Amino acid sequence: MPRADGRSTKGARVKAILWTAYGGPEVLQPGTLPDPVPKDNDIIIEVYATTATAGDTEMRSLRLPHFLRLPLRLYFGVRRPRRGRVLGQELAGRVVQVGSGVRKFSPGDRVFGAPGMRLGAYAEYTCCSLEKGEAAIAPIPESVSFEEAAASVVGGLESLHFLRRAELGAGRSLLVNGAGGSIGSFAVQLGRHFGAEVTAVDSAGKLDMLRGLGADHVIDHTTENFVRSSRRYDAVLDMVGGAAFGRCLRVLKPGGSYLMANPSLPNMLRGLLLPLHSRKRVLRGSWAQRAEDLQYLAGLLAEGKILAVIDRRFPLRDAADAHRYAESGEKRGNVILTVRAEE
Repeated sequence: MPRADGRSTKGARVKAILWTAYGGPEVLQPGTLPDPVPKDNDIIIEVYATTATAGDTEMRSLRLPHFLRLPLRLYFGVRRPRRGRVLGQELAGRVVQVGSGVRKFSPGDRVFGAPGMRLGAYAEYTCCSLEKGEAAIAPIPESVSFEEAAASVVGGLESLHFLRRAELGAGRSLLVNGAGGSIGSFAVQLGRHFGAEVTAVDSAGKLDMLRGLGADHVIDHTTENFVRSSRRYDAVLDMVGGAAFGRCLRVLKPGGSYLMANPSLPNMLRGLLLPLHSRKRVLRGSWAQRAEDLQYLAGLLAEGKILAVIDRRFPLRDAADAHRYAESGEKRGNVILTVRAEE
């Protein structure tokens, strides 16, 4: 298989970070895999950049709500991962090979996206299926770097999904609880782009960043309880979950939307019962992986209307260290794993 730089990988094995067990960051181990071989509707991507997201760390350890653990064990492997042994939910790189049925992409194209349930971005090369409902891949504008593109997939798609459902626009207000991470930092920017008045809640060390992203108001959750403010919101995007459910509902206007990005089973049940006694609504559900939404985000990135906040960069071989930092609570925006240096 030819690389994007023209060198052949025939007979070689692909360097990757293998997910060897459910557990702490130490279960991520360097290893090799056979060269991926594309089917008719697949593309092979030489990965330049990927990320260590909260979702990756939760998947690695299965530190997830109880109702998700069993189906994920059944899918990936009951005792240890046997399917999807390479993590990574977002990537950017160059197409190096396409299947016989692919017309949209050609070798050499700069692309980014979500590989879907196959995962697989923690590798030099990965195979993405363009069958409906699997990977979502889109071109990268020339003015956008691989790192910026890779860091925009999960955070950009999820925040876009929720803010559209809340029908945010001019004259409406949004509170983002836990605004300093990947999803929250994009939600602040997209909320402002849609014309909403945005309040961002996080720890003191992240507030200057959030102001720089366009937040109209910032709140340090360690010194101020946003419930005690007289301000009420048309929508609350909650990245914290748990006990924050009740507090977020209390600051919603009648008819407002609680956007539950980090649901637990008890809170999902509370959300189902809410319409019986309140005009407020709870919106949940995962973000859609759609190439057209990626193209929309790419356009905003190219125009400078949003940006991907990058906190730290780690080489792929240090994926375990990247995961430790990503789950430390100190992360601002995104943590990049560099697989290959940009030209």
